[in-house]
Amino acid sequence: MTAPGQPTPYLAGTRVLDFTQYLAGPSCTRLMAEMGADVIKVEIAPHGDPIRVGSPRRDHRSGYFVQQNRGKRSICVDLRRAEAIEALLRLVPHVDVVVENFSAGVMARRGLGYDVLSSINPRLVMASISGFGQTGPLAHKTSFDLIAQAMSGIMHVTGEPDGPPMFVGAGIGDCTAGFHAFAAIGYALLHRVSTGRGTHIDISMVDSLFHMHEMNVHAPSMTGGEYKPHRNGAHHPAVAPAGVFKAPQGWIAILCSQLQLPGLWAALGRPELGEDERFRTNRGRLEHIGELVELVEGWMASFATDAEVLAALEAQRVPCGLVLDPADAAHHPYFVERGMVRQVTDPRAGTFDIPGFPLRFSDAPPEPDLATPALGEHNREVLHELAGYENAEIDALVEAGVLFRKDW
Repeated sequence: MTAPGQPTPYLAGTRVLDFTQYLAGPSCTRLMAEMGADVIKVEIAPHGDPIRVGSPRRDHRSGYFVQQNRGKRSICVDLRRAEAIEALLRLVPHVDVVVENFSAGVMARRGLGYDVLSSINPRLVMASISGFGQTGPLAHKTSFDLIAQAMSGIMHVTGEPDGPPMFVGAGIGDCTAGFHAFAAIGYALLHRVSTGRGTHIDISMVDSLFHMHEMNVHAPSMTGGEYKPHRNGAHHPAVAPAGVFKAPQGWIAILCSQLQLPGLWAALGRPELGEDERFRTNRGRLEHIGELVELVEGWMASFATDAEVLAALEAQRVPCGLVLDPADAAHHPYFVERGMVRQVTDPRAGTFDIPGFPLRFSDAPPEPDLATPALGEHNREVLHELAGYENAEIDALVEAGVLFRKDW
């Protein structure tokens, strides 16, 4: 409920039937809940979203689950039962969006495919998030973030030059796919305003990551294979300086285009380096990257602290930043003042930090205080409110094991 005089949340009045679990799907519907949508999370009996048992936990509550599922309503059903499918189909006329992240074909085999749902509600927007998409030769494969990083080529270009491919230490495949789905849903809802029709959105984790390659696809094509994407360790393969440098206390990232190089030479107190044949051109700097790194790190070593290095670079407007441990970043003034660290209090898990909402709107209402649902907490509420079930009917579904609930 929006307080009088406050702006209305952007997705107020939008209802979402959320068949997602783990991270890729929940990261999409999390954003929708934070923007005011009524998100009804459909969980599979008897245990619900598998990430409910993710570590760390306090009093049966997973911090991972809390972070991705605050503000949602939970219903827990046995999807093997015809009565459960019937109940879900009775909800479909009353929702705007369905989001799911099962493997391709799973929803259809359960009688919940887009053809069935759209025949009930032609205005429905449905987003399917999967590892390899709903079509193509690998649509049948199961996937997690790690697999998507491998297949998309992201893993191939991450790591030391002579070492094995490395995965990025965050769920970038899951979260990127979730954010792509979130954006696509917004445009589909806008399109529905003018056409009156819904649509089915197909989001692949591999596609979402592959789309991130800034030059690893076009460069081999344009050069006839001369350019070969490969792991390059701490420094960029095509731009110099662009990488991570050892500082007095930790590591500092620097990236200079040609326009910023005079500032770097000035910060080093070596303006003559701009005319040095080794460093005058980008090609030269790449060929002499070892010498360039040695120069920069030697200069950094003359300072007592990383803060002093940053101040010297920033005085010359050299693009730079600390390499932060995420645990330390949570206390950094940037993240705190931007609201990117949100402290939440859960009745079971207690108080802890989560990443904040990443989108900024000039007329957004205050960030809502969202609760995390217990498993099946809203079975009765949702089925009565939206599907018209009477209490006796709901009691019968509980007794028959179609509906399930836990207190956490």
